[in-house]
Amino acid sequence: MNNLLAAVDLGSNSFRLSLGRVVTQDGVPQIYQIDRLKETVRLAAGLDADKRLSGEAIDRAVAVLERFGERLRSFHPDRVRAVATNTFRVARNTPEFLPRAEAALGFPIEVIAGREEARLIYNGVAHTLPPSPEKRLVVDIGGGSTEVIIGKGFEPQLMSSLYMGCVSYSRQFFADGIVDAHQMKLAEQAARREIEVIARQYRKVGWKEAYGSSGTAKALFAILTQCGFSETGITRAGLARLKDRIVRSGRVVPEELPGIKLERSDVLPGGLAIMSAIFDELNIDVMYTGDGALRLGVLHDLLGRDAEHDKRDESVRQFTKRYHVDTAQAARVRHAAIALFDSIVPQGQQTELRLALGWAADLHEVGISIAHNTYHKHTAYILENADMPGFSRADQQLLALLALAHQGKLNKIEPLVRQHKQWLAILCLRLAVQLARRRESISPLPLSLAVDHDDIKIRIDQDWLAKHPLSDFTLRAEESEWKKVGFSFELLEC
Repeated sequence: MNNLLAAVDLGSNSFRLSLGRVVTQDGVPQIYQIDRLKETVRLAAGLDADKRLSGEAIDRAVAVLERFGERLRSFHPDRVRAVATNTFRVARNTPEFLPRAEAALGFPIEVIAGREEARLIYNGVAHTLPPSPEKRLVVDIGGGSTEVIIGKGFEPQLMSSLYMGCVSYSRQFFADGIVDAHQMKLAEQAARREIEVIARQYRKVGWKEAYGSSGTAKALFAILTQCGFSETGITRAGLARLKDRIVRSGRVVPEELPGIKLERSDVLPGGLAIMSAIFDELNIDVMYTGDGALRLGVLHDLLGRDAEHDKRDESVRQFTKRYHVDTAQAARVRHAAIALFDSIVPQGQQTELRLALGWAADLHEVGISIAHNTYHKHTAYILENADMPGFSRADQQLLALLALAHQGKLNKIEPLVRQHKQWLAILCLRLAVQLARRRESISPLPLSLAVDHDDIKIRIDQDWLAKHPLSDFTLRAEESEWKKVGFSFELLEC
């Protein structure tokens, strides 16, 4: 199983599972998909007026995730990545639904931001296209959001996630299945208002070829070509002929549209309106389809992490440059925090938390670029809210928690800590920051750490402590802070 990776894409319309086998030839790893599962869930259709998912929609989702979970039962957690998109982002009851979904799947689920979704989509599409030095436009119309990306090679240059999708627009404008010219015009106008915000910048950057990915684009391509409305892809003229056919029929009639899949017929009008608006606003004449999409992008992202080319490392490096972080100091804090963490948490239990601790150490002084006073709060805000490619919302929330907790009062962050191991990471980062306060080398570490559930014992060199009165004072002040959150804290001189 070590050469297998699994990606789970929890979209607003469909849930998908892709399994890939990693084969390395001449030192270059390649992914060959060996199994796929797709089920139409229509999660976005379960949102009510208050943006809460209905019980029926949740039950549908959980049932599918249980089936996916059976297929993934033998996979190691490091070989699986599950990402959730727009409906999970906007549903008010996601926090209550998510634990049940994770239990059904058997793996953590990352609710990713729109721009991260766009990055992964472009990554997936780019890996299925022949190499080209030209810029490419990629459009992915999902159930609840639409991602629009311009990139070159494997690197996206412009990324946008727009709040419109084939499910949400079909519900809003064609709820009874009736399609007339007036409602189609209203849907297109609404989509054009969303697109016009980005259209000028995208047209200025430009692209050589346009590609559509995922269900809507593939459905439109199949219908247009099999109906004889287009010969070479999705075209402006072909879209107009399809609209005319559906409007004349008054609804989507599958028997009149060769190439359409039955499960796609209910959401086709919304997707058609959005695609037509994109063609008009971005002045597209023809669009081809790309086989890759979000799930393939997730597989390649997993491959990068496995090959020690983690996109998150690159994001951290970019942040250290952007916010003028003292990298020498960050390295001192990272070294000390990781050494302490490794001494109290068995290697098999560290998982992603050790990575997060290292990144938090790298970035803990980001907020100084704003103001030194309460800089840890500025750092936490930036890490939670900034666009950080490769990081999920949960990843960023954890980084923000560690940054916020690395100094100051612990009782204020207690409601944010969800696991005992997170307290251990916070402890290690706080100690590392205190030891490195003079911005000098702290190797070897003058203390050792032992933790037995809620009992913290620190053994520290007596002579070192005598020569560092400020460190002595701050370490002893930690005792009261940890007592406030239910820990005992003992400083033992030796």
